[in-house]
Amino acid sequence: MNRTVGAGALIAPFTFLTAGAARADAQKGFYAGAGVGQFNVEVDNLDEAQDVVNNFDSDDTSFKVFAGWRFTPVIAAELDYIDLGAPEDTIAGTRISAEISGIAPYLVATLPLGIFEIFGKVGYYFYDVEFEAGDLDVEDSSDEDFVYGAGFGLVIFEHLNARIEYEIID
Repeated sequence: MNRTVGAGALIAPFTFLTAGAARADAQKGFYAGAGVGQFNVEVDNLDEAQDVVNNFDSDDTSFKVFAGWRFTPVIAAELDYIDLGAPEDTIAGTRISAEISGIAPYLVATLPLGIFEIFGKVGYYFYDVEFEAGDLDVEDSSDEDFVYGAGFGLVIFEHLNARIEYEIID
């Protein structure tokens, strides 16, 4: 993100209910789910806009849908669609907003612990970004960035998990 918009690290923590998830002790298989969370964006350096834009620090509700395949009890591949919402703020009388959404393929490593699991994931986020300040379209492009996260899950029923996850888009 630093290459295009000049934003700092983007943080997207998510809480999920995973329907059809492979149970921690069920070895392998397909899983899918959806989640909702909070996204925060902070602009550090944006050359194309006024200095006031560089004070932009806002958050919004984000959501994602995902599907994956657990090859073994500890290794999975996952594909997420992530919509980071539309954080906006008014700074010095200027309305500033950012809209970011895209897809992210991941490799996921899981440590099953009975009805609990701990996991880490790494991937790449391919996204479209639209950044506006007042009536100006400051940035409207596509880009990609490294993304990683970690979390833990709890098996509620045999094929229903709840997960809490924290992700950072670098």
